[in-house]
Amino acid sequence: MLSDDSSIERFTSAFLDRSLPRPEWTHAGHYAMALWLLRHRPSLTAPEPIRRLITAYNEATGTANTETSGYHHTITLASLRAAAGVLRDHGADVPLHRVLRSVMLSPLGRRDWLLSHWHRETLSSARARRDWVEPDLAPLPDSWKIG
Repeated sequence: MLSDDSSIERFTSAFLDRSLPRPEWTHAGHYAMALWLLRHRPSLTAPEPIRRLITAYNEATGTANTETSGYHHTITLASLRAAAGVLRDHGADVPLHRVLRSVMLSPLGRRDWLLSHWHRETLSSARARRDWVEPDLAPLPDSWKIG
Protein backbone atom coordinates (compact mmCIF):
# COMPACT_ATOMS: atom_id res chain seq x y z
CA MET A 1 0.00 0.00 0.00
CA LEU A 2 2.71 2.53 0.94
CA SER A 3 5.14 1.36 -1.70
CA ASP A 4 5.76 4.67 -3.47
CA ASP A 5 5.82 8.33 -2.54
CA SER A 6 2.48 9.11 -4.17
CA SER A 7 0.77 6.46 -1.99
CA ILE A 8 2.36 8.02 1.11
CA GLU A 9 1.11 11.44 0.03
CA ARG A 10 -2.42 10.09 -0.58
CA PHE A 11 -2.34 8.30 2.78
CA THR A 12 -1.28 11.49 4.59
CA SER A 13 -3.88 13.57 2.76
CA ALA A 14 -6.57 11.12 3.84
CA PHE A 15 -5.29 11.32 7.41
CA LEU A 16 -5.28 15.12 7.32
CA ASP A 17 -8.82 15.34 5.95
CA ARG A 18 -9.91 12.57 8.37
CA SER A 19 -11.13 10.24 5.62
CA LEU A 20 -8.47 7.58 6.24
CA PRO A 21 -10.20 4.35 7.26
CA ARG A 22 -9.29 3.46 10.84
CA PRO A 23 -7.88 0.00 9.92
CA GLU A 24 -5.25 1.73 7.75
CA TRP A 25 -3.94 3.72 10.74
CA THR A 26 -1.21 1.15 11.41
CA HIS A 27 2.29 1.33 12.87
CA ALA A 28 3.69 1.73 9.33
CA GLY A 29 1.00 4.31 8.59
CA HIS A 30 2.00 6.38 11.59
CA TYR A 31 5.58 6.47 10.33
CA ALA A 32 4.52 7.20 6.74
CA MET A 33 2.50 10.18 7.91
CA ALA A 34 5.32 11.37 10.20
CA LEU A 35 7.93 11.16 7.44
CA TRP A 36 5.72 12.98 4.94
CA LEU A 37 4.90 15.75 7.44
CA LEU A 38 8.54 16.11 8.49
CA ARG A 39 9.58 16.55 4.87
CA HIS A 40 6.66 18.59 3.50
CA ARG A 41 4.84 20.24 6.42
CA PRO A 42 7.29 20.34 9.35
CA SER A 43 5.28 22.98 11.21
CA LEU A 44 2.59 20.34 11.75
CA THR A 45 5.06 18.12 13.64
CA ALA A 46 5.48 20.53 16.55
CA PRO A 47 3.94 19.12 19.76
CA GLU A 48 0.64 21.00 19.79
CA PRO A 49 -0.17 20.85 16.05
CA ILE A 50 0.48 17.09 15.93
CA ARG A 51 -1.62 16.58 19.07
CA ARG A 52 -4.51 18.47 17.46
CA LEU A 53 -4.21 16.52 14.18
CA ILE A 54 -4.19 13.10 15.81
CA THR A 55 -6.89 13.81 18.39
CA ALA A 56 -9.15 15.22 15.65
CA TYR A 57 -8.51 12.16 13.48
CA ASN A 58 -9.25 9.86 16.42
CA GLU A 59 -12.51 11.67 17.15
CA ALA A 60 -13.53 11.53 13.48
CA THR A 61 -12.95 7.76 13.42
CA GLY A 62 -14.69 7.00 16.71
CA THR A 63 -11.65 6.61 18.96
CA ALA A 64 -11.94 8.35 22.30
CA ASN A 65 -8.95 10.35 23.50
CA THR A 66 -8.84 9.42 27.18
CA GLU A 67 -6.29 8.53 29.84
CA THR A 68 -6.33 4.95 28.53
CA SER A 69 -6.96 5.21 24.79
CA GLY A 70 -6.46 7.39 21.75
CA TYR A 71 -3.75 10.01 21.53
CA HIS A 72 -0.47 9.31 23.36
CA HIS A 73 1.81 12.34 23.53
CA THR A 74 5.04 10.62 24.60
CA ILE A 75 4.77 7.89 21.97
CA THR A 76 3.90 10.44 19.29
CA LEU A 77 6.82 12.73 20.05
CA ALA A 78 9.30 9.87 20.46
CA SER A 79 8.19 8.40 17.13
CA LEU A 80 8.45 11.79 15.42
CA ARG A 81 11.97 12.20 16.79
CA ALA A 82 12.94 8.74 15.57
CA ALA A 83 11.44 9.44 12.13
CA ALA A 84 13.27 12.79 11.96
CA GLY A 85 16.56 11.08 12.76
CA VAL A 86 16.08 8.40 10.11
CA LEU A 87 14.96 10.97 7.55
CA ARG A 88 18.01 13.12 8.27
CA ASP A 89 20.30 10.08 7.99
CA HIS A 90 18.88 9.22 4.56
CA GLY A 91 19.04 12.76 3.18
CA ALA A 92 16.60 14.94 1.30
CA ASP A 93 16.93 13.13 -2.03
CA VAL A 94 15.94 9.65 -0.87
CA PRO A 95 12.31 8.81 -1.72
CA LEU A 96 10.08 8.60 1.34
CA HIS A 97 8.93 5.05 0.58
CA ARG A 98 12.57 3.92 0.85
CA VAL A 99 12.98 5.75 4.14
CA LEU A 100 9.76 4.16 5.39
CA ARG A 101 10.96 0.72 4.36
CA SER A 102 14.21 1.35 6.24
CA VAL A 103 12.27 2.37 9.35
CA MET A 104 10.05 -0.69 9.21
CA LEU A 105 13.04 -3.04 8.78
CA SER A 106 14.85 -1.47 11.73
CA PRO A 107 14.07 -1.94 15.43
CA LEU A 108 11.70 1.06 15.08
CA GLY A 109 9.47 -1.19 12.97
CA ARG A 110 8.69 -3.22 16.07
CA ARG A 111 5.77 -1.87 18.05
CA ASP A 112 7.67 -2.41 21.31
CA TRP A 113 10.78 -0.39 20.40
CA LEU A 114 9.89 2.26 22.97
CA LEU A 115 10.41 -0.27 25.78
CA SER A 116 14.15 0.07 25.20
CA HIS A 117 13.80 3.64 26.50
CA TRP A 118 10.86 3.59 28.93
CA HIS A 119 9.56 1.17 31.53
CA ARG A 120 6.20 -0.19 30.42
CA GLU A 121 4.53 1.31 33.51
CA THR A 122 5.91 4.77 32.73
CA LEU A 123 4.86 4.62 29.10
CA SER A 124 1.37 3.35 29.90
CA SER A 125 0.72 6.07 32.49
CA ALA A 126 -1.93 8.73 32.02
CA ARG A 127 0.80 11.34 32.42
CA ALA A 128 2.82 9.94 29.47
CA ARG A 129 -0.34 9.83 27.38
CA ARG A 130 -1.12 13.48 28.18
CA ASP A 131 2.39 15.06 28.35
CA TRP A 132 5.96 14.39 27.27
CA VAL A 133 7.71 12.12 29.76
CA GLU A 134 11.47 11.71 29.47
CA PRO A 135 12.79 8.18 28.95
CA ASP A 136 13.49 6.42 32.25
CA LEU A 137 15.60 3.52 30.91
CA ALA A 138 17.81 4.95 28.18
CA PRO A 139 17.85 8.38 26.52
CA LEU A 140 16.81 8.81 22.94
CA PRO A 141 19.75 9.41 20.58
CA ASP A 142 20.83 13.04 20.31
CA SER A 143 20.64 12.66 16.52
CA TRP A 144 16.87 12.35 16.85
CA LYS A 145 16.37 15.95 17.89
CA ILE A 146 13.84 17.84 15.77
CA GLY A 147 14.60 21.30 14.49
